[in-house]
Amino acid sequence: MHRDSRELCERAVHGDDAARDVLLGQHLASLRAFVRARLGASLRARETSQDLLQSVCRVALEDIGRFEYRGENSFRHWLFQLAENKLRGRGRYWSREKRSASGETNVADLEGAETLVAESTCTPSHHAASREELERVERAMVRLSEDQRHVIVLSRLLGLPHAEIARRMGRTVLATRTLLSRSLARLATLLEESSDSHRA
Repeated sequence: MHRDSRELCERAVHGDDAARDVLLGQHLASLRAFVRARLGASLRARETSQDLLQSVCRVALEDIGRFEYRGENSFRHWLFQLAENKLRGRGRYWSREKRSASGETNVADLEGAETLVAESTCTPSHHAASREELERVERAMVRLSEDQRHVIVLSRLLGLPHAEIARRMGRTVLATRTLLSRSLARLATLLEESSDSHRA
């Protein structure tokens, strides 16, 4: 699998259009989940996740010649970084527009409704059934703190090890493990409250 992944990436980087299509297709579901996870309320009010996803894919196809293979998950992480850059750029754009229109200095919320449901794990038959659950999780994630949302995304969506999560968050491994545990517990409580309210 590692050899196949490297070969596919190398073919894509060297201009093989078929390899590029296959490579991007393999990661499209997880990229869609990442974009939805990082799409905050302010940006969601102005742009759709589908439009942003297509924009990221265009950038990936244009810039793939600069991609450097550094391991099995390196292309996925490269795609997610492109998406993060796109979201931050659009957030800054709309923040400037808002300041120009109203004089406010609020920065667009790029850390908004994050999702724990990675669409890459869903089969087509599950998509319709999971849509309502996905929306319920997103609503619950909005109610978490920024650090709580961030650690869940790094762990559950990006699948990073605790050492890397700790490095990115500027904390100890023990601190991030504790934060993740408490964040997931808080999320579970919010989901239970949401479920009880829905039944009532």
